This record gives sequence, C-alpha cells and structure tokens, in this order.
Amino acid sequence: VSHGAELLADGNIHVYGALRGRALAGLRGDRTARIFCRSLEAELISIAGYYRLADDLEPAQRGQPAQIHLDGENLHVQAL
Repeated sequence: VSHGAELLADGNIHVYGALRGRALAGLRGDRTARIFCRSLEAELISIAGYYRLADDLEPAQRGQPAQIHLDGENLHVQAL
C-alpha cells in the first residue's frame, strides 16, 4: 500500500506487504477488527475511530510484521 493511499474496511485489514498509507478498520464501530501487515510503515492506523499516527509508533515497530488491535481505548501493536 503506497504512501497517501487509504484502506477502508468495516472489518479486518490484511496487507501482504508494506503498509505505508492509511489503514482504517472497523469503520462502523467494530471494536474487534484488526489490521495485519508484513511491514508496518503506516502514516495512520485506526480501528473503530481510535487512531495512531506514524510519529506515535515505537521505532522498533516500524518496518516489522505487525498485528494491530483495540485494547480498551488504546491501539495495541503486536509483533508477528
């Protein structure tokens, strides 16, 4: 997914490559939605309206395979 591109989904998002654009999962409020990618380089990630910008990601998470899910009101980025 290129820089500037947006992925929008009511449910989960799976990217079998680099995620460089924006990924918004759970657009209709599905708090169980998840985002999966092989290389996390996203400008923005969002689940059910809760979001994190690229600047908010830990440096060790960037460029790594990841699963993102909502934990309460916080997005949790988990290494794969």
